[in-house]
Amino acid sequence: MTGNIKKIGIIGFGRFGKLMTGYLAQDFEVFVYNRSDKTSEIRKIGAYPTSLAEVCEQDMVILTVPISMMNAVLKEISPLLRKDAVVTDVCSVKEYPVRWMEELLPETVSILATHPMFGPDSAADSLRKRKIVLCRKRIEDALYNKIKSYLSAKGLIVIETTPEEHDRQIAVSLALTHFIGRTLSEYGASELDIDTEGYKRLLHILGVVEHDTWQLFVDMHKYNPYAKGERIALTEAMKIINEKLEEK
Repeated sequence: MTGNIKKIGIIGFGRFGKLMTGYLAQDFEVFVYNRSDKTSEIRKIGAYPTSLAEVCEQDMVILTVPISMMNAVLKEISPLLRKDAVVTDVCSVKEYPVRWMEELLPETVSILATHPMFGPDSAADSLRKRKIVLCRKRIEDALYNKIKSYLSAKGLIVIETTPEEHDRQIAVSLALTHFIGRTLSEYGASELDIDTEGYKRLLHILGVVEHDTWQLFVDMHKYNPYAKGERIALTEAMKIINEKLEEK
């Protein structure tokens, strides 16, 4: 991903923002804005802490903010962006963010919606064979292909789809999985001496979701139009199974 993109601005330096900054700083000049002061952490991984205005002056601007904050952030950065910038999000839902970007960003700005299917735990050492979803919206062929080639060269498996199809599938593969994990947490599931491989897998799900924030969990359900239906289908299926067990 050379050519038009040489400098990248990142808004947000949470767990995922830090992971992404570390990888991108190996190949680009990366400028990071975070509302709280994380100057030393940003510099330690080879990036430059800076203002929101300077971040918005870069060739590409990546938003790593909670889904529920994205609308407000887009309104804030819209007048600050350079006219030929590429704006990218990394949200775990896609229909709402794409709609917001199209509505709130200047028409001269390119839009590429993404969902990296990995996090600080799974990709701590390598990006190889991790998945990233691309939902192409408002971006020229040449630039889009450069970005896709760069991601593939890093070892990532690139999945191209629509925001709608992404949200339909992720409502099961992510939102429903997190729902099960949070339910296990509420239930009080914990390690046992007399366990099974299946139970260990359940605890693995619990461990993965507890590393993420409650806000992310709420947002992935609130802003995915298909998540509620999947939750209801699962709970209804559990009721049916329980009723069968109660049959005499």
